[in-house]
Amino acid sequence: MEFKKGHSVKLEEVEKIIRDYLPREEGHQRIVIEAMNYSVLAGGKRVRPMLMRETYNYFMNSSSRGDFKGNDKALEHFMSALEYIHTYSLVHDDLPAMDNDLLRRGMPTTHAKYGHAIGVLAGDGLLNYAYEVASNAFASDNYEMIIKALQVLSRKPGISGMLGGQVVDVVNSGNKVDIELLQYIHRLKTSALIQIAMMIGAILAGANDEEVNKIEECALYIGLAFQIQDDVLDVVSTDEELGKPVNSDEKNNKTTYVSIYGIDKAKELVNDYSRKAIDMLESIDGHNEFLVEYIESLINRRK
Repeated sequence: MEFKKGHSVKLEEVEKIIRDYLPREEGHQRIVIEAMNYSVLAGGKRVRPMLMRETYNYFMNSSSRGDFKGNDKALEHFMSALEYIHTYSLVHDDLPAMDNDLLRRGMPTTHAKYGHAIGVLAGDGLLNYAYEVASNAFASDNYEMIIKALQVLSRKPGISGMLGGQVVDVVNSGNKVDIELLQYIHRLKTSALIQIAMMIGAILAGANDEEVNKIEECALYIGLAFQIQDDVLDVVSTDEELGKPVNSDEKNNKTTYVSIYGIDKAKELVNDYSRKAIDMLESIDGHNEFLVEYIESLINRRK
């Protein structure tokens, strides 16, 4: 109950930050801004901005930080920017040319509500706006850290990260893939944004290169565990529980960890990767009990 209360409070704080940085719905292009905001405000677990802030807190509680004061305002910019990038990817994933989903989080998807063209443009708008918000972090101090954070934010959503994983996924759609290629897809497609979250949280808290590399590996394991759990939920959950149609992977003839290993083995892999993530995190100088509990809660989520 203690964790649930703490999570509820923290989630409200994260939600407020994300809302505060959204664009105002005005001008002749208002319709696309409205669609962008609708996409972001449709809900969600806010996993990535939460992980960013709690990783930041983990390192700020490190005994080696000394008098370093951190950069809370820059953190807000990057938390918001990352959630906008994540949302853009979902908007485009739902399009008819991709997964052709009409429901997400229990609500009509963006293209289902606003039409195909505005759906495409809303995704484009969110991606561009994310970098506009992130670049405004330069109004703060610590330019070197902000440059490092921007490099991570620029690289990992692109062809070497999320987008690259999505390309490999799309090219192999309808084909059976082996476990090595499936892991490659999810290392890029799913883990990349979680790596962004935790790496930027670490960077803005003054972590050194070795610590950032460790947190990158930790986030990789979290991403794999998160994706496998997503595969499991697509089979065992309900439309109402999941907030989107279940069995969509089977409908789209996608290879998943469940289709390769079965439910029981897939669940074991979730636990294995999650334990590796927590062990890696706890090998780094820092402290944040909530972060550890939060990572564990992602394993057992039902939606």
